[in-house]
Amino acid sequence: MAGAGGGELKYELAQNAYVKLVLHALKHKTSAVNGVLLGRTSPKNENLVQIEDSVPLFHNHLGLLPPLEISLIMIEEYYSTRGLGIVGYFHANERFDDAELGNVSKNIADHISRYFPQAAVLLLDNKKLEALPKGKDRSPVVQLYTKDAYKNWKLVGADGGILLTFKEPAANTILLDYISSEKWQDVVDFDDHLDDVTKDWLNPDLFK
Repeated sequence: MAGAGGGELKYELAQNAYVKLVLHALKHKTSAVNGVLLGRTSPKNENLVQIEDSVPLFHNHLGLLPPLEISLIMIEEYYSTRGLGIVGYFHANERFDDAELGNVSKNIADHISRYFPQAAVLLLDNKKLEALPKGKDRSPVVQLYTKDAYKNWKLVGADGGILLTFKEPAANTILLDYISSEKWQDVVDFDDHLDDVTKDWLNPDLFK
């Protein structure tokens, strides 16, 4: 997707935003899960979207509108005071071998892109995640989707490693550390919060 200045849009993914989403997917391995990406357009480069944080949304009933609308309103209210907005969507499919972006994902992503046209969709790549401990791959274990000129969500192919980069190069090393210590058990999503309001969807203690 082209940016405001006609150049190619790029996305910079902060370590905590990334790790939180992957841990959320690992906590609910037999379910589809989703989340939103929080960030802003870089003040120095209008073609760079900085993804600074993320919020895990659901592991049940991903397509139900009332909980989704409630969660998005609460997220927007909280992060707007911190200069961040919803800039994208994260999804992990239920089946390990399913690498397709489904209709529920596209519908939620369409909603987000109406308010932030440069929005990105990150789809968990289970095969890359599984191979992570065995290799030295420093790229995110997600596939990047952006909207093409026809407003369709398209997988960014060979350029994905260039257009989506880590803010902190050691993000995968940190992710593996958290996986080995089973940190994914501590992730709280909006499903958890709606069941028990004492559970904090901001996950303030996750990285302490």
